Formats: sequence, C-alpha cells, structure tokens
Amino acid sequence: MTYTPAELMTVNAARLLRDGDVVFVGVGLPNLACNLARRTHAPRLTMIYEAGVIGAQPARLPLSIGDPTLVSGAAAICSMYEIFAFYLQRGLIDVGFLGGAQIDRFGNVNATVIGAYAHPKVRLPGSGGSAEIAAWANRTYFITPHQKRRFPEKCDFVTGAGFLDGRAARIASGVRGGGPQAVVTDLGLLEPDEAGELILTALHPGRSVEDAVANTGWPLKVAPNVRTTAPPTEAELRLLREELDPRGIYLKGAA
Repeated sequence: MTYTPAELMTVNAARLLRDGDVVFVGVGLPNLACNLARRTHAPRLTMIYEAGVIGAQPARLPLSIGDPTLVSGAAAICSMYEIFAFYLQRGLIDVGFLGGAQIDRFGNVNATVIGAYAHPKVRLPGSGGSAEIAAWANRTYFITPHQKRRFPEKCDFVTGAGFLDGRAARIASGVRGGGPQAVVTDLGLLEPDEAGELILTALHPGRSVEDAVANTGWPLKVAPNVRTTAPPTEAELRLLREELDPRGIYLKGAA
C-alpha cells in the first residue's frame, strides 16, 4: 500500500506513545498522531490540551487546541493557568508532542523567527505553550519534515530548550523535564546520544543514511545499528484517511 510522507511521519510518531501516557498535545501533525495512538495501541492515553481540557475524547479530529469537540466526554475542564501550573510544572505530563520550524543539533526548537530577531526574514507564530512544554515534560517528541533548512546546526532563535549545547547545560539550567527523546521525520528518527546531540537511529523503508546526512545542517552522526521502521499498516492508514482526517486538513497541509 502506498502512503505519503505526512502519513509515514504521523504513524511513526503515534507509535512512540505508550498506553497510559499523559500527553500534552501540540497542534498540527502531533495532534493527529496522538489521536491515532488513542484509536490503536494506546486506548488509555490521556490527552491534555493547553486551552484547559484534560482527558479529551474528541468525536472528530480537533482543528485547534480550543476546538469545542474536545470538551464532550473530557475528564475535566479547567483554566490554562491550572493546566500549566498544576499539571505540567508539577511533573505530571509524561509526553510533550510538538512541532517546530527549526530543530538544531541539540534538540532546541525555534518557532519564533527565521533570521535575526530584531529584523527577521520570517516572523513565525511563536511559542504558544511549547517553551514550557519543552522545559517541563518528562519526555518530548517532535515531528517535522527532514529538510536542511529545518535542521540547522544552531537555531536562529531558541523558543524551547532541548539540551542547549549538551546534557550538562540543560541540567545546569534547572529545567526538570527530560528533554527531547526523539524527532520523527519523513526520512527516519533522530534520538539524542549521551551528550544530548541528535543522531540518526532509524530509517524509514526506502530511505538511506545518505538522504538523512544530505538533509541535515550539521555533520550528522549515525548510530552503529540503524534500524528500519515498519511501514504504516492498512488499518492505520484507513483510520487516518477515513476517520481522523478525511478532508486532509493536516495530512495534505504537511505534504
């Protein structure tokens, strides 16, 4: 069965989630991936949206973090302050699932500007809750296409902290969260090594190490035993295409 790069990323991102995880859901493909995981291998996934929804069970794919479909059937509704202060900062969030315009060598993410901050080439939507999520979630996952412009050696602006310039720097900064644990791209997976540097650990079917190296803005290190991910199943693709995103709101937009 054929599939698009966006479908491939979404399926592999969903597979990272564990049944029983409490997930702070980001917008875009992370939103789609979390809802796919809950419909497949992780039915006990607790999805939290920063607008103030805990335990969301949307009947359809939410189009934003404040979509009314998130409210029906949710375990609780509270304020945005309570979500961040009483759940995220207390260490009760297992996973923060995010995207970003740039992700650098040490997993720092930029969602603010491209170019100099005072005179940017492009001004992006900004942090939203990603700065806090990157700092406080026990595990952080990212999903983004694998392009050299998206993977510079150093971000133009650090919106959310990864490992800064290494694991020791993150520890010294005082943020409690575990930092980025994986970046899912349309070529494979990047995961941090002992120093906190992102290295290539997995490739999707038909992709090569050369593809990944050529599309990364730093000399990408390769794990000794790079694994190959399993392709999306027919059931996963059916859920994405027919139930979760039949209009292609996220999947076509990320193509």
